[in-house]
Amino acid sequence: MLMSKKKPKALILASVASMIEQFNMQNIQFLLDSGYQVDVACNCKEGSTISDERIQNMIHRLAEKGVTVTHVPIPRKITNIGGIKQSLKQVKKMCDENQYNLLHCHSPIGSVVARLAAKDARKQGTKVIYTAHGFHFYKGAPKKNWILFYPIEKKCSKLTDVLLTINQEDYAFAKKRMKAGCVEYIPGIGIDTNKYQIEDLDCLAKRKELGITEKDCMLLSVGELNANKNQEVIIRAIAELENPSIHYFIAGKGDKDRYLEELAAKLNVHLHLLGYRTDIAELLNTADVYAFPSFREGLSVALMEAMAAGLPCAVSRIRGNVDLIDEKGGALFDPHKVEECKEAIERILSGDKEALGKYNQEKVKNFSEEIVLCKMDEIYKSVCL
Repeated sequence: MLMSKKKPKALILASVASMIEQFNMQNIQFLLDSGYQVDVACNCKEGSTISDERIQNMIHRLAEKGVTVTHVPIPRKITNIGGIKQSLKQVKKMCDENQYNLLHCHSPIGSVVARLAAKDARKQGTKVIYTAHGFHFYKGAPKKNWILFYPIEKKCSKLTDVLLTINQEDYAFAKKRMKAGCVEYIPGIGIDTNKYQIEDLDCLAKRKELGITEKDCMLLSVGELNANKNQEVIIRAIAELENPSIHYFIAGKGDKDRYLEELAAKLNVHLHLLGYRTDIAELLNTADVYAFPSFREGLSVALMEAMAAGLPCAVSRIRGNVDLIDEKGGALFDPHKVEECKEAIERILSGDKEALGKYNQEKVKNFSEEIVLCKMDEIYKSVCL
């Protein structure tokens, strides 16, 4: 371990700024409160799922806390060797110059860059923690994912002091196959379970604002409009239900917007694309059912937020989702099968939605920020003390 009377230093690194803003502000604050000088490294210019304005706001907020954010051009594609080499050189320089006590990295490519860059620093005492937010190789993943990502992750695990996994499938796999100093399970990134319970919301007014009535059935999804999020299967399932009172709302942006609109129009489904929203808690408290049909997830924050709001959830039967939702809180389906999706929605609509939602509210407390921060406290102390 680095022996110094100076303030200990930590580097938080992720591929994109949105991963810092959405998943790491608690970790940063925790390290600051623990007496660390904290630096952040990420790609601030490309690849984020948040706006440039939000990125600049994040940088400003961190600067006020004394945290320096360094732009590193970490690419989104692992085939971008030039971008990886450039990022590797920059992060290695940061590690060599700052002699960090702790490097906590996130995201597949960012973590590869970080762990390779810190090889020499680890010999001098730097401890490396990697949070895997969902391996790209998993049960049912394309073979190319296993061929490309698994060997890289396994090799880099040897350069990892602590490998953190956020779902049970990844945890079991990492314990068996990875070569990190130790493998730990944490229940996600932690959410404020009280934030999504609004007791005094005027739901009728909110529904009027959204263009639906009290008698309409509001299905809601929150997430990017892309192929992985698989909102198409919900649209096709609603068409099969032939229930004109069902309205499907999606809060999020992405390149599938026109395709989804055209599909819904063709199938005569009421689809409402809301774009980027700042009223997610209100939308969750207004909806009847939460729909989450992704092909791949680690442990979805959006799904946990829906649970905290007390919504019954129709979700794809995939890694991560099965940690959160069971038949007492909703229904699961094969994300490739429209008929199963239709049946899942039917089961929820014909069941006791209030009881399903209350069960989810209780279950999601096991994934609260208090529990996660307590676990991170144990991990940081075990690594750096």
